[in-house]
Amino acid sequence: MERYSFSDIFEVRPDGTLSPKRKINVNGVTFGPGVAFGPEVKLGGVKFHKYKNFDIGAEKMPDDPEVLIIKGFY
Repeated sequence: MERYSFSDIFEVRPDGTLSPKRKINVNGVTFGPGVAFGPEVKLGGVKFHKYKNFDIGAEKMPDDPEVLIIKGFY
């Protein structure tokens, strides 16, 4: 598992929404750039806004290394 800073994976947009910079998978849900979501939205059961100042533990998906599987937060 690798450790990434939150800002390596997510963009905080001027309107306060978050958008992934690359494809990610969390709890079986895959989404990527172009998806923007606010503070009350859960994706894959996770409110990512809660973790803006955390690092993210992730590993590359074996069959698609462009996708990061989110494993946890530090």
